[in-house]
Amino acid sequence: MPDATTTMHLDKGLDNTVIGESTKSFIDGQQGVLEYVGIDIDDLARHSTFEEVVFLLWNDRLPTSEELAAFESELRAEYGLSDYMLQALAAIPADASPMHVVRTMVSTLALEDPDCNDQSYESERRKAVRALAKTPAIIAGFDRIRRGLEVVEERSDLNMASNFLWMLNGEMPGEASARAIDVCLILHADHGINASTFAAMVTIATQSDMYSSLTSAIGTLRGPLHGGANERVMHMLQSIGGIDEVEPFVMDCLTNKKKIMGFGHRVYKALDPRAKYLKTFAERIAEETGNRDLFVLSTTIQDVMDREVGAKGIHPNVDFYSATTYFSLGLAIDLFTPVFAMSRNAGWAAHTLEQHQDNRLIRPRCQYTGEHGASYVPIDQR
Repeated sequence: MPDATTTMHLDKGLDNTVIGESTKSFIDGQQGVLEYVGIDIDDLARHSTFEEVVFLLWNDRLPTSEELAAFESELRAEYGLSDYMLQALAAIPADASPMHVVRTMVSTLALEDPDCNDQSYESERRKAVRALAKTPAIIAGFDRIRRGLEVVEERSDLNMASNFLWMLNGEMPGEASARAIDVCLILHADHGINASTFAAMVTIATQSDMYSSLTSAIGTLRGPLHGGANERVMHMLQSIGGIDEVEPFVMDCLTNKKKIMGFGHRVYKALDPRAKYLKTFAERIAEETGNRDLFVLSTTIQDVMDREVGAKGIHPNVDFYSATTYFSLGLAIDLFTPVFAMSRNAGWAAHTLEQHQDNRLIRPRCQYTGEHGASYVPIDQR
């Protein structure tokens, strides 16, 4: 019994399906290129700020100094959490997964927004600003509460990276640490129609709201095949006793076809361009924080992997050196993916707003492979 799907192309994983058009980011996996609105990611990581990159993604152009200052003020006005949100955070079990907390609390933002169901572009953008600005407070607030510490009030005189570290640690971050977080936020801000961005677009395409769209994306990012990979990189590094054990560890994994976390990418067959600059930054931060041995361990793994499988296009991805960077900065391992979400809020919102302006319900088909004409058997005869 054929149906309409018999004339369609089966594409599991949608690897070869273009679902739409976008001006946000360009990826050339063969050449190792990533651009945000046409600007190379390496240039942005070296010269830009996260706030400027968010403006770029949301407006398809770099801001003037006056526009950037206004946008920064708009974000900073939303840094804090309401009493209701703080009470909700305090009620969460201390052993809860931080990604579950971020997903739930971003969704909770909708409960205190009287315009939650307003689907105008202006309203959706305002919700995106709220979610982007408040996610650092959600992550830092929960982490302090679970450690038995007082929540630190936000500082609107700081950029997002510095404010996050301030709320997390209760002390002003050093310039290098603040810049490291800022660079990581830039590198993770967007990456085409990845799994979580697609989830956000599917949600908004039903004419749902920004909070629901971001909640879908966060839940998708949590998976170890997506954003959760950076945490598994750190656990892998900790499981290796020392430099002398790297070679046997890697060779055992390759021989037994075990995945080495932080290597390979669904898109890139060349070196992940985000990893290129992050490796340099990770070395600097590791040196400054007394984690030189961790960085050397990481580079030794890369050396062995380059020798064994580099020719097959298997190289470090952004998760590999972001793990070293975050750990060197003192972040708890289970906060690595929430910080990824904190950054990717920018890209999710950019694509959600883009989808909102030229919407079509995303409704793929599935080829049915079951039987036909089956009889219903009454329960007493089964």
